[in-house]
Amino acid sequence: MKVLAFEDGYDIKALLISSSVDLAKFEFVQHWTSANFLQIIRQFSPDVLLLDHFMPPTQGFDVLVALNDAVKRGEIKRPNKVIAMSSDQRANNKMLSIGADEGIIKFDLATLSIWNDFVVK
Repeated sequence: MKVLAFEDGYDIKALLISSSVDLAKFEFVQHWTSANFLQIIRQFSPDVLLLDHFMPPTQGFDVLVALNDAVKRGEIKRPNKVIAMSSDQRANNKMLSIGADEGIIKFDLATLSIWNDFVVK
């Protein structure tokens, strides 16, 4: 599994590791800015895309709008899962309304079922 995170404030890798998710079992990349987001998504081709709503220079909502448009034009492959992650559930709901597959408070990220096969027991 390939996971790409756009998050500018918190180390998502550390958050997952502290919750016993074994990142050695899959490929994980975090970008601390959303600059060149379509190019990064295209090149990495993630299975899972984690989007922070409040992120410079392009907010997660706008990243998802542009991703949806690029997918419709056949310019990019949509990740299997797009997960909105914000500390504000309203922001997650906004991203769910335009096509995010899940929305979660970012500090609860490790509770998602996508990590079940990767938890250290």
